[in-house]
Amino acid sequence: MSRFLHRVEYAAARLLLGLSRRLGPERASALGGRIARTIGPLLPVSRTARSNLARALPKLTAAERDRVVRDMWENLGRTVAELPHLPSLTWEIEGREYLEPIAAHGGPAILVSGHIGNWEVLPPALATMGIRMGSVYRAADNAEVDALIRACRAAAVEGEPLPLFPKGSLGARAALRFLSQGGVLGMLADQKLNDGIAVPLLGLPAMTAPAPAQLALRFGCPIIPGRVLRLGPCRFRLVAEPPLPVPPGEDRQAQILALTTAINDRLSAWIAERPAEWLWLHRRWPN
Repeated sequence: MSRFLHRVEYAAARLLLGLSRRLGPERASALGGRIARTIGPLLPVSRTARSNLARALPKLTAAERDRVVRDMWENLGRTVAELPHLPSLTWEIEGREYLEPIAAHGGPAILVSGHIGNWEVLPPALATMGIRMGSVYRAADNAEVDALIRACRAAAVEGEPLPLFPKGSLGARAALRFLSQGGVLGMLADQKLNDGIAVPLLGLPAMTAPAPAQLALRFGCPIIPGRVLRLGPCRFRLVAEPPLPVPPGEDRQAQILALTTAINDRLSAWIAERPAEWLWLHRRWPN
């Protein structure tokens, strides 16, 4: 049964991506956003989003939370529909001065972001500056669907596809080698990690992966926060911020906690500023 459902899921994903390609970037983005905005709020998973919003942004009214959920689904639908069109999307880059040293001299370096705006824009946007960023990602449970997504990401840049490191022991070892060879590693740091460390996110304790901080301290490399803002259909702004300062002292665990807290502080500020562009669907905080 599981194999049958995976085949159905793969066929549906292939059909949707093919339809998106035929429609063109802007029409596909608009249709994806409209469908997701209509159907998404009715799905059971939206209860998690509303619960997260009520806890993390308690000043919002019920009507405001419902609007954020609808807008979140629209952004997600657009993001999915834009996936086959990554080479055709347009973007501008703010904070180039924080990225130019890496473009000129290479890494190691870590860029941290979250599931904000259209996060798939990060690798191709940086590639236009000569930064070939490898990415840590969570592979889809369906291997055939995962291959479709990887193919879209590979087509986003010219030349050899950018490195992708699936979460897990094998991906972690490959990411370590990549950094040790002067690579630039992108990490989306906003998802829950049950065996992570408790660090505030939007003022609430959240189990958070310490890996970005651990890697930065291990390789003595900068952590650069960056996010993608949606300016309109298929239009974006990548905003890079100054590297996070390394906490002084010799207590490595205290340094990891301080750096991870600084990462979550940036995520919190971004989400609070534009809540509709963050993915509220994960159970990010304990019950």
